[in-house]
This record gives sequence, structure tokens and C-alpha cells, in this order.
Amino acid sequence: MTIKTLPATPEARPRSGVSSQISPRALASWDASIRAASAEEDRSIGIYDVIGVDYWTGEGVTAKRIASALRSLGKGPVTVNVNSPGGDLFEGLAIYNLLREHAGEVTVRVLGVAASAASIIAMAGDNVQVARAGFLMIHNAWVVAAGNRNDLRDVADYLEPFDAAMADIYAARTGDDVKSIQKLLDAETWIGGSDAVDRGFADELLPSDQVGHDGAAAKAAAVRRIESALRASGMPRSEAQKLISEFKSGLSDSAGNGVSDSADRGHTPNSTAEVVALDVLKSFMS
Repeated sequence: MTIKTLPATPEARPRSGVSSQISPRALASWDASIRAASAEEDRSIGIYDVIGVDYWTGEGVTAKRIASALRSLGKGPVTVNVNSPGGDLFEGLAIYNLLREHAGEVTVRVLGVAASAASIIAMAGDNVQVARAGFLMIHNAWVVAAGNRNDLRDVADYLEPFDAAMADIYAARTGDDVKSIQKLLDAETWIGGSDAVDRGFADELLPSDQVGHDGAAAKAAAVRRIESALRASGMPRSEAQKLISEFKSGLSDSAGNGVSDSADRGHTPNSTAEVVALDVLKSFMS
């Protein structure tokens, strides 16, 4: 069990009609290619993806996966390398609690970004290290909800305990008061490496030679960022995902003809939002 005294968190799931989403700004700031150096310790766990199951790859970091990794490692010290834009809050809370209960010292190393739900996971470390050029991002629970005005008011009330739980975790780690932390959550606060150490979110800086880059991982991150940009243009998520699939199909069918040509072959825009969306796709893919 952790040597630090930190609060536990609720692990409840939201009711039907409410789904946890990744903050678009967190996705835009995440470089998925950042990994720990190749000579990782044997007793390490990598959190290099979105928290929860990712729509595009069917992968992602889940509580089930972390629980399995901890069981395989057994008792003793564990190093958790983190570079994630966040994702499913409830998976993040479960992973946080799993790390708290691990029978051994937990060292968390923030290699790039630990945003949103990933920043909650980072707080479970007995020792938290952060890259000098790394970031933590904290904010209130961010969801997509459906329903009438009464349903939406109810959703806002429903989310308050989770925001309070997150504030409690950050306050326990930093020693700051809960009200001050709540102001940081309300403002969606980005905290750089040195600042994270100064504020108590991390214990020390990470040596700069402990990170590397994986080009393949950046491609999957680009698809997620495209989806985020399309949704920001006013396109529903389902339509954005469909358009990206059609666009990728057009690229395959017309390989070598250029991005603009493949976009025209892959999909014909039929709305202002789709015209804007295709411009966004071209800018990302060019």
C-alpha cells in the first residue's frame, strides 16, 4: 500500500446519456511519440495512450490492464511512465486507487503530458517526477450529455462530487487548500515541470535523458486530433468519424495523387461544416 496518505476516490459510472470525453486542448498538446528510454526497468508500467478504450484503435489504458500489470509484477517498487491526454475519468479514478493500494513504492514519471484523468493517476505516486518540459493539466470533469434542460441541470449536480474528489486529491498532494485547487480546476490550468515541483504536484524533475520518441504512435494521435478539430467546426462526432474513415479510404484509393485529390475522391462535401472539415483534414494530412 502507498506510503503517502491520500484520499480515495469514487469509482461510479455515469448514468445513460452522459459520456466522458477527452478535452480537445489536451489532445492538441499531447505528443504521443514520447516514451521512456528503451532501457526501461523491468518493473515499469507505461501509460502512453488515452485513459479508457480508444474509439479509433480499440486500445487505451484501462483499470483492467493496470490491475493485470500490477499482479504480474507482484509486491515491490513499481515505476509508472506517463504521457497521456487523459480520457475516461472513471477509469482514471480506478487506476489511481489501484496504484494507491499497491504493496510497494510507486514512482510516477511524467514524460510529456499528464492531462485530465492522467493527472489524477500521476497523483498516486509515492514519488512523482516530471520532465522539465513536461506538463500537468487539471480541470473539472468534462462530459458530453444528452437530454432536456432538467436533465442537464441534474447532470451538473451529478458531476459536483467528482470535481470535489479531484480537488481533494490535488489538495492532499500539494498541501494547498481545496478552494484554491477548485479555482485551478475551474480555469483549466496547465502546470509546467518546474512549476509543478514548486507547487507540490510533483516531487522532483525528471532527468532529460529518460525520454525518447516513437514515430508510429504519433500517427494514431493525429487521427484523434483531426476528430477533435472536426467536432470543433460544428460536426457531430459520428459524422466526423465517418468522414475521417471515408477520407482515409480516399487516400488509399488514390495513393500518390496528393492530399487534395484524394480528399475529392474520398468524399464530396454537402454542407458548410463539411467544407470546413475537409480543409481541416487537408491541413493535418499535408
